[in-house]
Amino acid sequence: MALDDYPSGWPEAAASSPEFLIPFWPISSAEHFPPFPVGDTPLLAAPELRRVLGTPNLQIKDDTRNPSGSTKDRASFLVVAKAKEYGFKTVATASTGNAATALAAVAAASGIRAVVFVPASAPRAKLVQMLAHGAAVMPVDGTYDEAFELCCAACEEFGWYNRNTALNPFTIEGKKTVALEIARQMTPDAPDVVVVPTGDGVILSGIAKGFHDLVRGGLIARPPRLIAVQPDGSDSLARALITGSESITPVPGANSVADSLTVEAPRNAIQCLRAVRASGGGGVVVSDGEIVDGIAELAQHTGVFAEPAGAAVLPGLRSALQSGLIERRERIVLLVTGTGLKDVASAARAVAEPSPIKPKLADVAQRWREFATG
Repeated sequence: MALDDYPSGWPEAAASSPEFLIPFWPISSAEHFPPFPVGDTPLLAAPELRRVLGTPNLQIKDDTRNPSGSTKDRASFLVVAKAKEYGFKTVATASTGNAATALAAVAAASGIRAVVFVPASAPRAKLVQMLAHGAAVMPVDGTYDEAFELCCAACEEFGWYNRNTALNPFTIEGKKTVALEIARQMTPDAPDVVVVPTGDGVILSGIAKGFHDLVRGGLIARPPRLIAVQPDGSDSLARALITGSESITPVPGANSVADSLTVEAPRNAIQCLRAVRASGGGGVVVSDGEIVDGIAELAQHTGVFAEPAGAAVLPGLRSALQSGLIERRERIVLLVTGTGLKDVASAARAVAEPSPIKPKLADVAQRWREFATG
């Protein structure tokens, strides 16, 4: 797409509409768009979290509001549109869970078949969601990386269209809409820094591409810095950014409560590292304990209930503030990528469930006193 094709001003249409999306995407018409609008999620001011952190210009991009509950809907929407344009009847993907549920949902709305390869250890809620949408679910007795390779082999063997993240370029184009929305929602201001939960690096690369396109098209003056947040059990990209390495060191047996961020060898590592460094950003590593605590803290101070991967941005922000990667008065955006309803078991680790009380006011008064005193 030529740069001259970009709009000279922001389209008046909703960010989920064809009128907004087509000028920014490598697609000529909405003929094959799924009847399943995605994106156009809110940018929240989060005054209580601002107060707690001392960050007066903090905002939350709440992508839990997407139809299947995650940012991955954005990529699946465009991938399915391109699959229909190319004449495919079946689309396949490997996933830790969210990409599979997103593809299953969009495919169901579009009348095409979805085949998804996921680790058998994926959270039950995600497995149930993709099954409910009618996908052909292939639980793999192995890692996400093994599921990825098996999906590639199956697509080659059976002639399916491959949605695999990083391999299919339209996943990056789809995810760049996060950046388009943030920029339009903040106009006439612009973000100084965006904090992104990072696994394979495709969401971050998509966001970088979106801001890059807006700069080249003249709709914003400069891109924000990008901060990649990874769990310490799957931290190859963040470690490379911290140490200054030009390449990543895979993490055999990668493991984290944040299943959506767990990958041994990130498939989009080189592009992600380049994008972060070009932005002047960096990487931070957080523990599983910090992530679990972040689920409750984010929910209690913003009303946003996130799965572990989405909640990782909160301890990630704290780490970046402590290290000086981010200044407190900057215009900060946290991208929350998935709803906590996808992994209630992990969220339950962040809270203490109360015992039942008798149906008596005296018991209510006693429990209230206990609650009020912490």
